[in-house]
Amino acid sequence: MKDTADATAFDVNDWIRQDQMPHFLCPGCGHGIALRALVWALHEQGIDKDKLAVVSGIGCSGRLSAYIDANTFHTTHGRPLTFATGLKLARPDLTVVVITGDGDCLAIGGNHLIHAARRNLDITCVMLNNEIYGMTGGQVSPTTSGGRYTSTTPMGNSEPTFDACALATAAGAGFVGREVTMQVLALRDLLKQALAHPGFSFVEVLSDCTEIYGRKNDLGASPEMMLAKKSEMRPFAYRNTVDVPFRPNHLRTGVIARNDRPEYGAAYRTMAAGLHGEKGDA
Repeated sequence: MKDTADATAFDVNDWIRQDQMPHFLCPGCGHGIALRALVWALHEQGIDKDKLAVVSGIGCSGRLSAYIDANTFHTTHGRPLTFATGLKLARPDLTVVVITGDGDCLAIGGNHLIHAARRNLDITCVMLNNEIYGMTGGQVSPTTSGGRYTSTTPMGNSEPTFDACALATAAGAGFVGREVTMQVLALRDLLKQALAHPGFSFVEVLSDCTEIYGRKNDLGASPEMMLAKKSEMRPFAYRNTVDVPFRPNHLRTGVIARNDRPEYGAAYRTMAAGLHGEKGDA
């Protein structure tokens, strides 16, 4: 899509359903920042709202689709990628974006993520990772950090965390990236690249849950949580830089992987057209 940033100034209100305000997000929640970055990226990519479909699942992240003034679909827990797959195959002319959370995408929806990445259908999946089931009681999620307290880990989490980007990369996703909500411009630019990629794109957004996760673990208010998360980040470009120390708790940000293999929808339609031609010749 053409970048129209110079032609039309970005106004977030042009992309938001005003009748859904005020929003339901808690004070300090990083999901609102992620939503702004996403619609900003959509705007700068010149994507027509009438040709945009946003699919979301269950959880705090799942509610975000309701705020976007486009074609939106709020689906069942863990299943947004399956609905989005059918939608994109039936309507390849649409830009299809999935908004999901760490529990929605990696727990009950983990198998769907693997196969969406494997197929490489042209869908952009934005996973908001706040390390908790924030809307349904504060249970432990696949990305909850070790030792953290949740309603289901009262003695601290003893399970290892899931690296979503490593999973998506291993499953063959066409584009994989990660960014933290504090870096709004970097997040916007990463999402623009994901939207432009002709294949399955997966972007992990490291968000923060101040009310359910932060309070229980004495992590401070939103600014403290965001700064702490930023201190764990290291741009992926630093991977070969010897003078930048890299500790095990560091997470790479930016574009992590690219895989320019054939997009599933186009390959499927080419195969179907060939089979149809063979039957017609017979």
